Amino acid sequence: MKRRIVQFAALVVAVTIAAYPGFSQASLTLQKHLTQDLGLTQEQIASIRNGRPFAEALPSRSPAEVFVFGVVYINADPASYVKYAYDLNRLRNTPGYLAISPISTPPQLSDFQGFGLDGDDVQSLKTCTPGNCAIQLPGSTIEDLRKSVNWSAPNVTDQVNEYVQKLALTRQQLYQQQGDRISGEVYNDKKQQVSVIDQFKYILSYAKAIPENVPDFYNYIVDYPQDKAANMSSSFYWEKVKFGLKPTLRILQVFTMKGNSPRQPAYIIAEKQLYSSHYFETALDLTYCISGSDNPKELGFYLVQVMGSEQAGLTGFKGSIVRRVAVSHSVGDMQTSLTAIKNALEHQH
Repeated sequence: MKRRIVQFAALVVAVTIAAYPGFSQASLTLQKHLTQDLGLTQEQIASIRNGRPFAEALPSRSPAEVFVFGVVYINADPASYVKYAYDLNRLRNTPGYLAISPISTPPQLSDFQGFGLDGDDVQSLKTCTPGNCAIQLPGSTIEDLRKSVNWSAPNVTDQVNEYVQKLALTRQQLYQQQGDRISGEVYNDKKQQVSVIDQFKYILSYAKAIPENVPDFYNYIVDYPQDKAANMSSSFYWEKVKFGLKPTLRILQVFTMKGNSPRQPAYIIAEKQLYSSHYFETALDLTYCISGSDNPKELGFYLVQVMGSEQAGLTGFKGSIVRRVAVSHSVGDMQTSLTAIKNALEHQH
């Protein structure tokens, strides 16, 4: 949610400055990034340090690319945010969330109970063909699905969703075993096919999405399930959300790293989209919890969020209008979210 040609490498908050009294090494690098790369004034940085959230859209390399950046200072333990972020019950009660559920490792079919399309989407699949489909799916899946379902049966929705759940299970099993080395996922719902893996790599290529001094975390995201270090973990969940005209099914993977040196953020969380039925061809959300002081007894941290996505329908004249609205809403939503997180964490006790 906040990108600019500042290139991910910069906006990654690389942590390389020597310590100064009263500040952590990581927070000094963040301040350098805010001034040199994002162009914030000292007054704006002081406002952030005093608890005012800041959010802005960042320049993108193409109309389909949306990046938003946000930061707020929170008087709480950085670990409290990790607990907050993983609270699925909290998300379940958030406006826009229709369903959410964790996915086991290894996954089970029961994990996907409730993972299904609504009636309108189901009916659209009846006439869905590669290059002209309302749901983001590979061409082979589109053809197989149409042949596997009795479209005149009264339980057609149940048939489609049983197929969708089994397909999700199969793909998740393969992904947990092989990561992105499984046969490339390709969306053929539009005239121009989209390689999900290539799109994700393109987002990561926006300079780097991971701090230069934590290459192991970057490698873990790219090379999952290999290259996992002791201070890293991974989990999965699916969600059904409504942030557009249609309810959208998404499958996501969450990577977490706990920093092990003063030069690193206390925590980094990366949320990688593995599948979306609508809108997002790929998406990567990054969160950095950067301690305000190197003194472990002092609470307080900068919460930095960077969210990027490749979205369909944002090109051309009509798409440019949709894009402006989407970006404006994303910035507003980011600012609202940062305020809510700050209030929740500072008033937990």
